[in-house]
Amino acid sequence: MAGPSLRPHVHWAQRHRELFLRVDLSDVRNPDITITDNVLHFRAQGHGAKGDNIYEFEIEFLEPVEPKPVCRVTQRQLNITVQKKESNWWERLTKQEKRPLFLAPDFDRWLDESDAEMELKEKEEEKINKMKIESRVPKDPFKHLKKGYLIMYNLVQFLGFSWIFVNMTVRLFILGKGNMEIHLFSKMVGFLCLTDSFYDTFHTISDMMYFCQTLALMEIMNSLIGLVRSPLIPSVVQVFGRNFVLFVILGTLEEMQSKPVVFFIFYFWSITELFRYPYYMLSCIGIEWKPLTWLRYSVWIPLYPLGGLAEAVCIVQSIPIFSETGKFSLGLPNPLNVTIHFPFVLQIYLIALFLGIFVNFRHLYKQRKHHLGPKKRKMK
Repeated sequence: MAGPSLRPHVHWAQRHRELFLRVDLSDVRNPDITITDNVLHFRAQGHGAKGDNIYEFEIEFLEPVEPKPVCRVTQRQLNITVQKKESNWWERLTKQEKRPLFLAPDFDRWLDESDAEMELKEKEEEKINKMKIESRVPKDPFKHLKKGYLIMYNLVQFLGFSWIFVNMTVRLFILGKGNMEIHLFSKMVGFLCLTDSFYDTFHTISDMMYFCQTLALMEIMNSLIGLVRSPLIPSVVQVFGRNFVLFVILGTLEEMQSKPVVFFIFYFWSITELFRYPYYMLSCIGIEWKPLTWLRYSVWIPLYPLGGLAEAVCIVQSIPIFSETGKFSLGLPNPLNVTIHFPFVLQIYLIALFLGIFVNFRHLYKQRKHHLGPKKRKMK
């Protein structure tokens, strides 16, 4: 059974705005610290001068203080910080003139009034100097113009890819209804192929896709001139990779334009951008919508590999056509009559495609971890 409560040794110091109390108790348990009617009430169990016991005390402050003290418990002691209601220097801590026996100055933190004023003055000077330095930093006169440009760019891209997505979704449920066949190629890794219900996907969607992907070249320029903080290499890999498939393969081979793989390429691209562009648009005006943030950094996990696989299938299907037509193959004027076959270039590009997917996947994973990963808890 615990004995009668005892008073611990308490050391105090002050600044113009704060009071510091150090209670000499180790292994403190169940501290109860409140301020009522300008009186601090303390009660806790811990190991002090009289061994392990319940210790308590009360202090009626000389002048008004804030009613919410800040307490920090360590293994050897307990520290209490109390805010004064008015910034001034007290001649003593307690309202009673005679100092309580358990209370003593904290000489480790003790300052007289002149030293405290000097410290306060130094802090104020440091704050003023910081404001002066910040005021010397030149403000960007084109800040609002840049922000307006980025908002409009992301809005236009969002509207463009939204049109593509809606148009293709309508075609999926109307043209593909009752006429969709799914089968697995034995030589292709799980690629889904639709029937000729979508043979005219390219002719219906290509103009808008040309516009959006041409406009996407601005993302590389934005990164180059520092208008956005996005790294350059992932932007180059994505934009040039898509444009190579769109303009070089699909745009130049009519035989490829009627293949079902076109539908998958356009559909995967558009779904990804439905969340990316509005996220960036809202970020320009300092708005973060958590569901959109999660979608922006999550939907790419299934869609990015599927889009890369669809692009790879498109390239594989185009190789025989380029071999037959000889398009883009170059015969060099030399004694050996060496010819650069474009199908061989496409085979090399397939390797680069998967390397690019790895680079972008790694970049997007780091971004997802940064935005959606566990936050570090702040130490109280």
